[in-house]
Amino acid sequence: MLKNPKPIKLKAEKNKKIVDFDFQFSLFSFKLSKFSAFSFKLLAFCFLAFIFVSASYPDKPITIIDSGKPGSGFDIGWGFAIMNLLGGLALFLYGMGKMSEGMKKAAGERMRNILAALTRNRVVALTVGAFVTMVIQSSSATTVMLVSFVQAELMSYAQALGVIMGANIGTTITAQLIAFKLTDYALGMITIGFIMMMFAKRETFKYFGEALMGFGILFFGMKLMSDAMQPLRTYQPFIDLMKGLENPVYGLLIGALFTGLIQSSSAFTGIVIVLAQQGLLTLEAGIPLIFGANVGTCITAGLASIGTIRGAKRVAIAHVFFNIGGVLIFIWFIPHLADLVRWLSPVSESTGAVKLAMETPRQIANAHTIFNITVGLVFLPFTTILAHYVYKILPDKEIEKGVIPATWHLDDSQISHPAIAIGLVQSEISRMAKIVARMLSAILHPFISNEYGKDEIYPKLTVLEGIDMRERKIDYLDEKTVEYLVK
Repeated sequence: MLKNPKPIKLKAEKNKKIVDFDFQFSLFSFKLSKFSAFSFKLLAFCFLAFIFVSASYPDKPITIIDSGKPGSGFDIGWGFAIMNLLGGLALFLYGMGKMSEGMKKAAGERMRNILAALTRNRVVALTVGAFVTMVIQSSSATTVMLVSFVQAELMSYAQALGVIMGANIGTTITAQLIAFKLTDYALGMITIGFIMMMFAKRETFKYFGEALMGFGILFFGMKLMSDAMQPLRTYQPFIDLMKGLENPVYGLLIGALFTGLIQSSSAFTGIVIVLAQQGLLTLEAGIPLIFGANVGTCITAGLASIGTIRGAKRVAIAHVFFNIGGVLIFIWFIPHLADLVRWLSPVSESTGAVKLAMETPRQIANAHTIFNITVGLVFLPFTTILAHYVYKILPDKEIEKGVIPATWHLDDSQISHPAIAIGLVQSEISRMAKIVARMLSAILHPFISNEYGKDEIYPKLTVLEGIDMRERKIDYLDEKTVEYLVK
């Protein structure tokens, strides 16, 4: 019995499994939030509404053109076109989630250790934030990790600011990958990823297979959306709508709203690039949409900070200030940014709408990258000032200063994330140990001096009152920690 390999294997991989389990449910937990549930209900309602409208006009077909050759297409109804569009969007979002989920599980605890250990220097924090986000393919996941780290006191919120800037830079790699026209290889990637998931023996290879399969599903969804959008090239009302997006205010609002609904700036950026690949979007219209995506992605960090200590809330507020500040600066220079991007991006020899469809996707991806790198480098020297300003907006409450017994780190919303929850418990126990050390130090005071004196930490209390307060606080924290562990 003692030589049974299974218990030994489970014991040896305990920490890894806990982290993998946490990563596996991180994205799923967001989908179950009230805000996400509302967004999915809204998408479902739009789907049913489109089907109802399309069913009302069954005799009005549209033409799908094959490979852009006139006369080589076929007619389908609006209903099928809309179903292809929404089905492609669903596969695109699902593939994006699977890719991010697979990369997070493959990265495992190493990314957490890197984030926790290498963020003392601002420049290093920026680099680490970009690297981690490029690996796990989700700036939202990086930001949520930062919120949990600050909640567990693994880093200060001032340290987290540099990582946030780096996360915005790292997420641009997704747009660069999507700008490559890999839709013809989508099914091949899905096949290889599926084989790796089914037959690989090492868990890491399985996770990479999951990420590759998600990447393929993402591009397959893009292909469905592109095919469904082809008729819109000649649909004048839609063309007029796209031209209206060149107004920065409209583009900014639409980008922020849609990104807030799907809680993924990378996914929305991908949708913008799909529109550009069909020649439906100019660079001047795409840039405000990308700016709006940077604003809308702040919602995810805001949701993750609900119910946390104020240090974690400050991370979310700083994220909002940083992203909105960058947008407010750059929105006045959209024409100049567009000219710079056109100069740096490759040029197609085609003309007209074909030239627009060939050049604009890469230009939008490059604009996204240039914007985030520039904003990160501009704001990086001022992280200390930003941290001080945010602290003034959201100072510590008395309950967090320790006068009133309360848990600082235990967060019920993280119970479904074992790795984070265990870290929060460890931080709370560490805090209890510090309180015990201070209490023991205060107990020695009467043996040294005949005077009662004042408490060193809380001058309004006497030494004996401070000892009594700490004893009640330890009892309270012990009870709450045990309750948290058995939930």
